[in-house]
Amino acid sequence: MSTVPALPRVAILDDYQSLSTKLADWSAVREKVSSIDVFTDTLHDEDALVERLAPYQIISAMRERTKFPASLLDRLPNLKLIATTGLRNLGIDTAHAKSKGIIVSGTGAGGNSTLEHIWALLLATVRSIVVEDWNVKNSNPQWQSTLPLGLSGRTLGLIGVGKLGSQVAKIAKLFNLRVIGWSPHLTPERAEAAGVEYIPTKFQLLQEADIVSLHIVLSASTRHIISRDDLALLKPTAFIINTSRGPLIDEAALIDVLREGKIAGAGLDVYDIEPLPLDHPIRTLKNVTLSPHSAYLSDTNFKVFYEQTVENIVAFLEGRPIRVYE
Repeated sequence: MSTVPALPRVAILDDYQSLSTKLADWSAVREKVSSIDVFTDTLHDEDALVERLAPYQIISAMRERTKFPASLLDRLPNLKLIATTGLRNLGIDTAHAKSKGIIVSGTGAGGNSTLEHIWALLLATVRSIVVEDWNVKNSNPQWQSTLPLGLSGRTLGLIGVGKLGSQVAKIAKLFNLRVIGWSPHLTPERAEAAGVEYIPTKFQLLQEADIVSLHIVLSASTRHIISRDDLALLKPTAFIINTSRGPLIDEAALIDVLREGKIAGAGLDVYDIEPLPLDHPIRTLKNVTLSPHSAYLSDTNFKVFYEQTVENIVAFLEGRPIRVYE
């Protein structure tokens, strides 16, 4: 007696706002699978992840919210496709996945949400928008309680001058900011092409900048590229903005510096652990402006993410995988 092969199951991970099924039509997937399950939380414990994900042949991953190292992939024998979002995902061991016959596909993106968010966060931070918003809404009798940092004539220091850093620099000049840049591999020629003043050392950039903004990829060599000693180089009036990856900055050192008022403030979109634990000390600081790793969030971007994820899953189920990570 022959048996009909069971239809695959799909897990959509880390969909905090349940947007996946609102922004894309999954009907073409539903007719080819037995179930589509949406998970709105993030698990960090590997045993818990294995228990949750073991039944699934297809996983829809949102950026690097859930990591897929080799150790996890080895414990998911049913997994055949990781349909992630974006053009790359450093949270997935793609080489190991390939060795196990697991296909990893990606998507394009839409709009300029990260660039928009960088400037929204930077401006909100240096102009104390959140503080004054709270004061007005809570009927603080003190009308105006902060003195914002004026940008014109100030110095913006970019750690990383790639595509995004170059775009940030272009906008900075509209505010009449002096823009300086440094990274481990930046050359004077690349800096000039980006319209950025080349600074030969991190030490010099941190001493000169009124605002430091990070735009560099997290790797073993860039982890804590801003150390406790580096933070000590900043002016007491300086601000630091991080929309790249939390571990680029020594988080414990940053908390100490902010708590002690050794710099003016910080605007943070990324953290060592995400979602940020409810009892995390960063949540208690008065001189930070925080967002929940939302720089890449926009209706435009997420629509592309999920529509192309659907296309990738359908193509895989039809035996013609597309947008495959190599």
